[in-house]
Amino acid sequence: MNIETALKEALSIPGAVGAALVDIESGMSLGTLGGDWLDLDVAAAGNTEVVRSKLRVMSALGLNDGIEDILITLHRQYHLIRLLQSAKGASTLFLYVILERERANLALARHHLKRVEADLMV
Repeated sequence: MNIETALKEALSIPGAVGAALVDIESGMSLGTLGGDWLDLDVAAAGNTEVVRSKLRVMSALGLNDGIEDILITLHRQYHLIRLLQSAKGASTLFLYVILERERANLALARHHLKRVEADLMV
């Protein structure tokens, strides 16, 4: 599955209103969809800092583990960050999805993003 199809799949999650595929190294989005009321490129860059910060803390603590996803809970939204595993096991990309809290099912959204990750070819 290509980037455009992956973003369409992510946006098909019930409650999803915006999605982006983001490069952790640069903080740049490789593609965005939806979120017309929100600058997804700015959100991608900001959430890259969240991911980098968590990776630094894990390293400082000597945790020998990886991040599957990060959830940011707002009053009206969920912001879900799914780190994508490469063939070498290191995360270099993440999927970022904004969900309307009233319509979203987090377990379903996480399962759906895992499936998108498995099919995505970058």
